[in-house]
Amino acid sequence: MDEAAVRDRLRTVEDPELGDDIVSLGLVNDISVADETVDIDLALGAPYSPTESDLASEIRELLLEEGLEPELSASIPDRDDFESEDQVLPNVKNVIAVASGKGGVGKSTVAVNLAAGLSQLGARVGLFDADVYGPNVPRMVDADEPPMATEDETLVPPEKYGVKLMSMAFLTGEDDPVIWRGPMVHKVITQLTEDVEWGHLDYLVVDLPPGTGDTQLTMLQTMPVTGAVIVTTPQDVALDDARKGLEMFAKHETVVLGVAENMSTFACPDCGGEHDIFGSGGGEEFADEHEMPFLGSVPLDPAVREGGDGGEPTVLAAEGDTGDAFRTITENVANNTGIVHRRGVSQGRPNEAASLDQ
Repeated sequence: MDEAAVRDRLRTVEDPELGDDIVSLGLVNDISVADETVDIDLALGAPYSPTESDLASEIRELLLEEGLEPELSASIPDRDDFESEDQVLPNVKNVIAVASGKGGVGKSTVAVNLAAGLSQLGARVGLFDADVYGPNVPRMVDADEPPMATEDETLVPPEKYGVKLMSMAFLTGEDDPVIWRGPMVHKVITQLTEDVEWGHLDYLVVDLPPGTGDTQLTMLQTMPVTGAVIVTTPQDVALDDARKGLEMFAKHETVVLGVAENMSTFACPDCGGEHDIFGSGGGEEFADEHEMPFLGSVPLDPAVREGGDGGEPTVLAAEGDTGDAFRTITENVANNTGIVHRRGVSQGRPNEAASLDQ
């Protein structure tokens, strides 16, 4: 079987989210056939996302049926080939910003569980606690080992649950208040981004502070953000502030990967009933109203608080509805990241963010 025949067979493989075959979409970068081995490079940009993993498995099975030994690789044209000394985070494939319009909605909880969940899928993951005024990610993963400094005065981040960590909490006293103005925030965010040995990452999850202030603007202006996750609770007051976050990302042309609803229905372990303490369905309605994906909802569960205080992300729990909820959100974020890249390639602009609703 020659290259043309392999390409024709690949036309039977359809991208379930873009609604066309992978050849017509331009997702096959290169095909090389040598004896019984076929090397195929695919334009897939979200490592370990369930959809892209399923696509790869389908391609392997298809070629094995033809008596060929498939060797698959993945790269985004131009983006992966582009190298510059001035490029920020050149070895990070995807930067995922986790944001909320207001505090107290569990944004850091979602960020920690998203990072741990992506690592659990097999991805190389970093977690940047950019909430400079209230950094608490180290406590939430029980990480008390500070970063190590190299001879070049860069920082080597510690790891927990397979996730590389960086936080202002490592650099300040435990009880020291952080009182900074805009230029100081810009400087420290830039240093903690560029002077850290992140290495090669599939995903860097960034836990932003609540609101739409200096830290958010610095991140969006200086970092190659692939997409954002907006965290909210079902109640109207949280949704009002979530709209402000949505407008911020729109002004900076940052794709919103979806809305995650935290603290939804509480299942009472004593009475067996369910209670909508913060309302019900507000996050999903907000997503529908603004034509954004709904990533999933996390129930109001004491296990989440216990996991955060004890440093054990709930997503790592082998069983339980709450762990399943975080795993669903993780998979949806990874899948939507893949859509951004594949749609960009299919539209001939791999280095630009393609909207999820195009």
